[in-house]
Amino acid sequence: MMELLTTAVHIVVPILIIISSIIAVWLKDLIAAAIAVAAMSLLLSLEFYILQAPDVAIAEAGVGACLTTIILVIGIKNTKRMEDA
Repeated sequence: MMELLTTAVHIVVPILIIISSIIAVWLKDLIAAAIAVAAMSLLLSLEFYILQAPDVAIAEAGVGACLTTIILVIGIKNTKRMEDA
């Protein structure tokens, strides 16, 4: 039973990672795309944790989800749209 659950998680999480990546590329709103990238990064850190690499999972969650998202949001907020210029 536990092997079936583990196998299901190993199938579902990468599919969700791919879906969130596609959503991030598909979205027109840049803030929403940055949030989709953060969700992808959190799912990736979950996958690393499931694969028994907790140090990599913590690094991915900290750098990938938190810092990268903050940098993207600050960069988006500090730019002007061409229509607004």
